[in-house]
Amino acid sequence: MTGCTSPAAAFTARALSRLRPEPPGFLDRRSDLKGDHALDPESWPDLESQAPPRIAGVLVPVVAHPDGLAVLLTRRAAHLRHHGGQIAFPGGRMDPDDASPLDTALREAEEEIGLDRCHVRPLGYLDAYLSGTNFFVVPALGLVEPGFTLEMNPGEVSATFEVPLAFLMNPAHHELHARAWKTGVRTYYAMPFRERYIWGVTAGILRNMHERLYGEE
Repeated sequence: MTGCTSPAAAFTARALSRLRPEPPGFLDRRSDLKGDHALDPESWPDLESQAPPRIAGVLVPVVAHPDGLAVLLTRRAAHLRHHGGQIAFPGGRMDPDDASPLDTALREAEEEIGLDRCHVRPLGYLDAYLSGTNFFVVPALGLVEPGFTLEMNPGEVSATFEVPLAFLMNPAHHELHARAWKTGVRTYYAMPFRERYIWGVTAGILRNMHERLYGEE
C-alpha cells in the first residue's frame, strides 16, 4: 500500500526547503528586501542614508487542521498608534532581551492572543519587509498544531480569525489597489476575504510567502 503525505507534512517539507533558516539583516541581500515601496520603485528610499529602522518580528501562523491548512490573523485594536484596526499577524517590536525575531514573534503571539509557543513548530523566515513607518519586519513562519486555546489582550487585539491557506496562496486573490498617500498615490496588495480587508504590510508578506513557497525554483 502506498502511503499518503498529509497536507501539513507536504507544506512543512516545502517550507523547510525554501525558507531562510536564519533571519535576514538590514541591507543584507538587498534584492530580497520587500516593502511598502515595492510596487512604486521610484519612491523606494535610499536605505543607506535613511534613519535605522526599528526591528520587528511577526509570526505567520499556519494552523494544521485535519481538513486543511489555514492562516491565523488578528485585527489590531483601533486605538493603537501604528496600523490601528488593521488586519495583522501576531508580532511587534523586538525587545533587547529577545534572542531573535522568532523569539519576538513567539513572545508577542503569547502576549497578544495567548498562543502558547509549545503549539508552534518554527519552519523558517520569509524575506524581510520594510514598512512605510520604517519598521524592518522579519516574518517567521510556524506550523501550529490544533488543540490550542486563545486569549486576546484587548489592549492590542480586537479579534482573531482564520483564512484558508489555499485562498491566500492563490494569486487570483492578490488584488492591486491604490489610494492617495502623502504627496502621491500608493499601490499595494489587498486580499479581501468575506468581510475582512487584508492589505498593506500583511498582504505584502502573504504575497512574499506565495512567491517564496510556490514561485518558480
